[in-house]
Amino acid sequence: MLNGTEDEEKWLAEGIAGIQHYAFFMHRALDSNNLREALKYSAQMLSELRTSKLPPHKYYELYMRAFDELKRLELFFKDESKHGVSVVDLYELVQHAGNILPRLYLLCTVGSIYIKSKEAPAKEVLKDLVEMCRGVQHPIRGLFLRSYLAQISRDKLPDIGSEYEGDADTVIDAVEFVLQNFNEMNKLWVRMQHQGPGGVKEKREKERSELQDLVGKNLHVLSQIEGVDLEMYKETVLPRVLEQVVNCKDDLAQYYLMDCIIQVFPDEYHLQTLETLLSACPQLQPTVDVKTVLSQLMDRLSNYAASSADVLPEFLQVEAFSKLSNAIGKVIEAQVDMPAVGAITLYVSLLTFTLRVHPDRLDYVDLVLGACVKKLSNIPELEDRRAMKQVVALLSAPLEKYNDIVTALTLSNYPRVMDHLDIGTNKVMAMVIIQSIMKNYSCISTADKVEVLFELIKGLIKDIDDADVDELDEEDFKEEQNSVARLIHTLYNDEPEEMLKIICIVRKHTMAGGPKRLPFTVSSLVFSALRLVRQLQGLEGDIVGEDVPVTPKKIFQLLTQMIDSLSAVPSPELALRLYLQCAEAANGCDLEHVAYEYFTQAFVLYEEEIADSKAQVTAIHLIIGTLQRMNVFGVENRDTLTHKATGYSARLLKKVDQCRAVYACSHLFWVDDQDGIKDGERVLLCLKRALRIANAAQQMANVARGSGGPVTLFVEILNKYLYFFEKGNGQITSSAIEGLIELINTETHCDSTSPDSISDAFLASTLRYIQFQKQKGSVAGEKFESIKL
Repeated sequence: MLNGTEDEEKWLAEGIAGIQHYAFFMHRALDSNNLREALKYSAQMLSELRTSKLPPHKYYELYMRAFDELKRLELFFKDESKHGVSVVDLYELVQHAGNILPRLYLLCTVGSIYIKSKEAPAKEVLKDLVEMCRGVQHPIRGLFLRSYLAQISRDKLPDIGSEYEGDADTVIDAVEFVLQNFNEMNKLWVRMQHQGPGGVKEKREKERSELQDLVGKNLHVLSQIEGVDLEMYKETVLPRVLEQVVNCKDDLAQYYLMDCIIQVFPDEYHLQTLETLLSACPQLQPTVDVKTVLSQLMDRLSNYAASSADVLPEFLQVEAFSKLSNAIGKVIEAQVDMPAVGAITLYVSLLTFTLRVHPDRLDYVDLVLGACVKKLSNIPELEDRRAMKQVVALLSAPLEKYNDIVTALTLSNYPRVMDHLDIGTNKVMAMVIIQSIMKNYSCISTADKVEVLFELIKGLIKDIDDADVDELDEEDFKEEQNSVARLIHTLYNDEPEEMLKIICIVRKHTMAGGPKRLPFTVSSLVFSALRLVRQLQGLEGDIVGEDVPVTPKKIFQLLTQMIDSLSAVPSPELALRLYLQCAEAANGCDLEHVAYEYFTQAFVLYEEEIADSKAQVTAIHLIIGTLQRMNVFGVENRDTLTHKATGYSARLLKKVDQCRAVYACSHLFWVDDQDGIKDGERVLLCLKRALRIANAAQQMANVARGSGGPVTLFVEILNKYLYFFEKGNGQITSSAIEGLIELINTETHCDSTSPDSISDAFLASTLRYIQFQKQKGSVAGEKFESIKL
């Protein structure tokens, strides 16, 4: 038992064999100019097309074999000298063929020659042919027959400029012929859906899809008729075609034909007949994919608008946006079962159309977003990922068009659309917004816009609906928070009062972000506030009431509250760094008590919160470095802080760390650019103390490991001696330097000292520096001359 495919192949082979068999005898008759025999065998050959066993793609193969033979037969019919019968008589003669299908194929072939002979008006022959083709009502056979009629007649239509043009109304006749053929073909095509058993619906739809181009070609022919101007298209062609589309009530046909109309007719025709075309959409079957049809229409119109600025007034004249918006509303209302993704896709297409055609009309953009909000409000929870993706596309479109988030912030419905996103997608969209700001260097410079912006990106700066921040991927979380931090740096306004408002709004939002986010956002916020402080540098004033102009004091109070919030994390190392930054800013504003308070807070953190030895080393060096740059302190406050710093330096865990911190403290007593802070004696005390600690470290290493450590610390201290010697510290003498060099040499050659190439290189480099200074001459050279190497 052969399966279906093998059966079809067998039937096709039999059909082709039959055509070849009768074609052979037909060729022999043509060669001998025997018209009677030629008609007989051609009719028998065409009878092979009467089969009902083949699917469309197989039937097409059979049809093409017959079509090739008909072309040869047509050449014979054209040459009256060969058969001696006039075309009028031939037209009558072929109608005597026994079976209707061969008869009509022969009639169409001779009809083509009849029109070409101009012995009868083209419109009369075409009308006759299209009417007689109704005799074949089998869908596949009828479609191919009418396709043959359309093929042989397309260059013989009585069109304007055609050699077959007759009186003034001939274009109408050409249009009527094509429309009638189209209507009949569509009816045959739709009828296929209702033939055969119900269980093979998918197979029938597949077969129909294979035949759709036969029907669509009629619309293409209509679009090519020169005489079909806008007026005729508007009054005759489009209404008649839409009538057939709507009345056929077949979803496959309606979708395909609407797509054909949009694709084959000119854009300017669509624009001028927009209302008529759109009015058909709500009348289509509920299962028709109207969203794709409308999307394609809007895409074509958008491209048309982009092609030339001259056509834009036409869009305003016909109120294209209003008509499209109303049509989409009606379609969504009519198709109650339309999934969310379909409705949102329509709004995305409408928004794309609006942004391309009316980029200056932000009210139109906001209307589209508002319509989408209305649709989303009727959905309890948007769970469809495809729909969510379309919402992101909807929100991204204005950003991509305007390259400016500031424009999007003026759209009242923009944040309302974002509220309908789930947590994950909300974050994705927030990242898109931030990336847009960074890419386009957008400046958000007013407090109101910053408020709207931070409402939009709230998914990144605080937990929504009690979402667990611990469930987030660590890398993703860091990337998100770093993006927020970068965003904060971009917010700026030249007006101090407005800038302070911006800082307060950002603080309000970021402080609600929870302890895990604060280390990322507080730092950016603090530096943003410090930028404002430096802008106001030198201003003073007590804070009385809310309307007092912005002062550094007011900002420093805000800064203290921000940094204090890090205690909830806790993040003492970061807080200490920020306190020191604030102290330096207070120094620039000449606010001694404020700077002192920040140093106090830094020391409290160092004492109570920072326990790790490495963190302590980093912290004490930061404190020493910052304190060294301060010039705002009086003698008492500076002494207090300096004493604290040196005390903590000497109490570090490792001797090596103690030594380096203590000699670093020497810089606290000698600052070049400040008068009065040049205490050479205390500098020397620090260096001697560092030297004692280095010596102790060497001895401890010797006891613990049986050999001393490298002499690097001694060389580092030597460099400090040389620095202060060069700066003119009278307490640092050449003899002290010589003694230290001798000590280093002794330690280096000691058996218990571990050899170290780095230390040796460091020492050699230092000694070369001394030699270099000696050779320079001048005052510096004379000074170094006293050092004997």
